[in-house]
Amino acid sequence: MSSKSAPPPLPEPLGVAVADSHTHLDMQEGTVEEALARAAAVGVTTVVQVGCDIKGSQWAAETAAAHREVHAAVALHPNEAPRIVLGDPDGWSRQGARDAGGYAALDDALAEIDRLAALDVVKAVGETGLDRFRTGPEGMAAQERSFRAHIEIAKRHGKALVIHDREAHADVLRILAEEGAPERTIFHCYSGDAEMAEVCAAAGYFMSFAGNVTFKNAQPLRDALAVAPADLVLVETDAPFLTPVPYRGRPNAPYLIPVTLRAMAQVRGTDEDTLAAAIAANTARAFGY
Repeated sequence: MSSKSAPPPLPEPLGVAVADSHTHLDMQEGTVEEALARAAAVGVTTVVQVGCDIKGSQWAAETAAAHREVHAAVALHPNEAPRIVLGDPDGWSRQGARDAGGYAALDDALAEIDRLAALDVVKAVGETGLDRFRTGPEGMAAQERSFRAHIEIAKRHGKALVIHDREAHADVLRILAEEGAPERTIFHCYSGDAEMAEVCAAAGYFMSFAGNVTFKNAQPLRDALAVAPADLVLVETDAPFLTPVPYRGRPNAPYLIPVTLRAMAQVRGTDEDTLAAAIAANTARAFGY
């Protein structure tokens, strides 16, 4: 295995245990048990497993039911909604071809997310939101309808809402304001600047920072992290994506949380134990476990 594709080594364990607030174990190499054992060895004792479609959401709920360290989040990813409604004839989503099902198919899929959201092991509805990166204007209507439905599901079941916001900050904030955000709302892989962090802080939204906060060009993210209130900051991997420096480009996993957390502590000018203790408490509060 070349060093570029090899999993990074285990970092020094944290002194205070924390949670990975957003991971995709179903997209990572090896078994769930192996991933959880490696994470626990470095002080990452809890993970939130996030579904992006029906199958992934069902898997998240089953995995959370089987492992007490795992909590589930269930949703149709923003890019899944237009795939369901409009189909995917030319593979724009990189998920394989699919026939259009129209809004009836979206409503059927949302009904299954609603059913899963009622389960005790499911702590959140997400990742949902808006993604302008790969979606044209005709797909945005499907995304927006799906996002509003997920907000309603989260509120009705008293669950947290996990937001995916890619190049859509103003619209995500507007829809949250229009619908009324759930009591606990989390911006996964926070991607706004310091000004947006102040808007989120005023609304009481949690901001979860991923490995991209360590990237060289990510100064606006570090500026946001510096001003985010200590009681609203979370840490995540979004594994297998967004591996932190110095391992960027190699596979990410929950055991690499300490690398990102240490970088975050430096940005905030605090020691890692203080930040870890705050993040552990924040994550439990955000997801209600």
